[in-house]
Amino acid sequence: MKQIILIGFCICSMHVFSQNLQLHYDFRHSIDPKRNSRNFPTIYFEYFKAQADTSSFIKPGSFFLKAETDLQGNYDNIGKAFIQVLQSFRFWKPKIYLTIQYSGGLGVTEPKQYSYYINNSFSVGSSYPFQWKGAYFSVALSYSHNTLKKPSNDGMFTLYWGKGFWNYKVEFSGDFELYTANKNQGDDFTKNLNGKRIIFFGEPQVWFNIRKGFALGSRALLYYHIITTENLFEVYPTVAVRIKF
Repeated sequence: MKQIILIGFCICSMHVFSQNLQLHYDFRHSIDPKRNSRNFPTIYFEYFKAQADTSSFIKPGSFFLKAETDLQGNYDNIGKAFIQVLQSFRFWKPKIYLTIQYSGGLGVTEPKQYSYYINNSFSVGSSYPFQWKGAYFSVALSYSHNTLKKPSNDGMFTLYWGKGFWNYKVEFSGDFELYTANKNQGDDFTKNLNGKRIIFFGEPQVWFNIRKGFALGSRALLYYHIITTENLFEVYPTVAVRIKF
């Protein structure tokens, strides 16, 4: 999901602008029909801009916007929507960036009374980009405030990576996120729980660039304590097309 953020963190001394539209088909029902009622398409839109370093006191870094829509409702209607906005900047010489971020969304279920919010999350932290053996990396540490019924204050570690092969005919990219959340979220279902839950999310991707601006690929969604509170590691791949413009 964040290969564009990764590249931007690593070359933010240049003027870079990119936006792309992705269409994925998620096979999670075919893989695990007991836990997933159906396969479904997902639409992504990503916008990224890295600004040049300037002589000004505050040096803007990367701006990133992502909108995700899962068409998992009845008759392929929207079942889940999610948005993420990120801005990085610095006002010191070392290229360690201060990053602020917002994310949130909602989901619709059948029956409707089980519909839910993807609660607002406000994050601030630092990121450090680097290159190693021809690949781009960025590590980030953040503090997040999650607006649950019982607000949760948590830490997050994120690793982004990306590498192109054969003059970027093939691209590997993705991210891993490890963070915490309150077991007690302030609702009746969790009110008797205590402590923190460790959560893991990953989305490694591969893209085959067929012609300029058009690619075919796949993404594997890795979940632990995200969809279910059971100690279960879930892996759901997709097939996808991507258009850059």
